Amino acid sequence: MHPKLITRNGSSPQAPSENTVSLIDELARDGARRMILEAIQLEADDYIEKCRTFRDERGRALVTRNGKARERSVTLGCGTIHVQMPRVRDDRDDKQFTSEILPPYMRKSAKVENLLPILYLKGLSTGDFQSALGGLLGADATAGLSASAIVALKKSWEREYGEWKLRPITERFAYVYADGIHVSVRLGEDRKLCLLVLIGVAENGEKRLLACEAGYRESRDSWAALLSDLVLRGLTPPVLAVGDGALGFWAALRTTDGFQSTREQRCWVHKIANILNDLPKRIQSVAKGQLHDIMKSATLSDAVIGRKRFAKEFHEKFPKAVDKLEKDWTELTAFFSLPAVHWVHLRTTNAIESTFATVRLRTNVTKGAGSPLAASMMAFKLLQDAERTWNRVRGFEEVKNVLNGFAYKDGVMIADASSTNRSQPEDPAA
Repeated sequence: MHPKLITRNGSSPQAPSENTVSLIDELARDGARRMILEAIQLEADDYIEKCRTFRDERGRALVTRNGKARERSVTLGCGTIHVQMPRVRDDRDDKQFTSEILPPYMRKSAKVENLLPILYLKGLSTGDFQSALGGLLGADATAGLSASAIVALKKSWEREYGEWKLRPITERFAYVYADGIHVSVRLGEDRKLCLLVLIGVAENGEKRLLACEAGYRESRDSWAALLSDLVLRGLTPPVLAVGDGALGFWAALRTTDGFQSTREQRCWVHKIANILNDLPKRIQSVAKGQLHDIMKSATLSDAVIGRKRFAKEFHEKFPKAVDKLEKDWTELTAFFSLPAVHWVHLRTTNAIESTFATVRLRTNVTKGAGSPLAASMMAFKLLQDAERTWNRVRGFEEVKNVLNGFAYKDGVMIADASSTNRSQPEDPAA
């Protein structure tokens, strides 16, 4: 039995009451309101001070205080607060004071606005929004969140998704990651849908969501249509494409105009999993260690030595496993002819796989999307939200060199910078 906890005055500690918790929330909201008002007041004072030299012909200040605006409610992460904005009169032409802290017509912080799609996309039904947000942010936060309002919100996302699919592509991308996620659809003849997703690494090293489109399985035709559309909208061929062994994407890449020069890099995580499937469990840990050593080799020659060692140990009893490693060897080792600092980003499709986890979670909760359009829009919003948290690739300064055709061998730039980087790396074992 655990001894009783005793406070300094000898009494047992008590769980906080609902009134205490409510008081803490109220104090947090009041503190937030005071801090915001003080910050906005300082913002207005600074604006007036910077403009104090502006005078009319009679010497009167053109920028002065003008009382306070009507009170409005603003929903923040800590709840809903009520504020009165200071007003500033600016008699100069085409000039006016606009708070950057609390812009006009803002009723919800960006954090709360992002909460709505996340709650819906992660499985919350439209009828549960009011009770959920009421408990989180207070009763005032639920205004305008009826089921019909959420339906209208979803329609606005569909419009946003439609406009996003037509946007021109002006950036250059050195690398792209391709993968498909299979989701269930409750309506329509085909209850299984494959969402085709493409993520690119831009010239500044940042990752961008390039495509999220409903396709038929992971077929070549579906991928070809997606790639052709990207080319029409301005996408220039990337140096390298990273993906698993799905044949549809690679077949489309080789036959779509503009992508013939793009190199192929197979995902090592998928390849290792496929190889281990042909090995008994008792030796999988040993084989996995060897495969990881090959993947993380410092040079292509070291990788070839590791491949030969693996083949020597396992070929006699498990030829299928060895054949799987040797089958796509050129595509598995394409990263060796690119900057070593980028290798960690190029060996796998983790940039997509980790993000897909939230999409799969939502579809599992809701037992599938209502339609292909709903599934595509859902994935688009989730991926768009995740995009804000994606980190730039390591050594992003090197991305521009890759795009400009500088050649690398075993991760190091070749002295003859005029040579092109589009050729396949040489296999020392060839």
